[in-house]
Amino acid sequence: MPEMTRYSHGVPSWVDMGATDLPSALRFYTQLFGWEGQDMGEEAGHYTIVFRNGKQVAAISPAQDPGPPRWTTYINVDDIDSVTKTVADAGGQVVFGPMDMMNQGRMAIFADSTGAFIAAWQPGDHLGAQLVNETGALCWNELATSDLAKAKSFYGPVFGWAFGGADEYAEAEVDGRSVAGLMPRPAEMPSEVPDHWLPYFGVDDVDASTEQAKSLGATLVFGPADIPQTGRFATLVDPQGAVFAIFSPES
Repeated sequence: MPEMTRYSHGVPSWVDMGATDLPSALRFYTQLFGWEGQDMGEEAGHYTIVFRNGKQVAAISPAQDPGPPRWTTYINVDDIDSVTKTVADAGGQVVFGPMDMMNQGRMAIFADSTGAFIAAWQPGDHLGAQLVNETGALCWNELATSDLAKAKSFYGPVFGWAFGGADEYAEAEVDGRSVAGLMPRPAEMPSEVPDHWLPYFGVDDVDASTEQAKSLGATLVFGPADIPQTGRFATLVDPQGAVFAIFSPES
């Protein structure tokens, strides 16, 4: 169901990115995905929530740390303080928080057991994405990891994930439903690129959206390619260096 009113514990619920040039990032993504941005004001650090068909789907803000911009995946949790206490024992590190974000919710950022960043979100007034699995909305989150077994030993205890899928592509499961993917780093991925989470956004036509993204200044990394019995996707780098993917399900 694309419109969300609540998320279960352990389900990815939000993505955002920190841009070195906020106006340029907003122009790129709003033209590509049909988003409309709403700046939450100076008090919120100009955190800009983007909407699709009147529903919040993601956010873009000024970059808060050095290095290239990146998309951050947030996992919905019932008790963020309890989750944070499990991180070190699972081989990870607490990078930030937990901290209250005004009345919106409570957040923390972790580095997993191989260094990939992942965030946790305990909702207050801000649920997360109100629209998913549709054109212009988040539809999947995927980890590229240098050690799949080690990653699973982190995410299982921290977020309560079970795992299905295959040896070469694990699927994180909550209540028997696949909610995210974990895969070994592709051999062609440059060594300087750290392990990371990749958000997928829905589009009507992957090939057409790939060409549009390129015309707006993006660089194609992989694809477009078919996933048998699933759909078609492409991976791109936006003009400021943030990696994202687009996906269209098989008819």
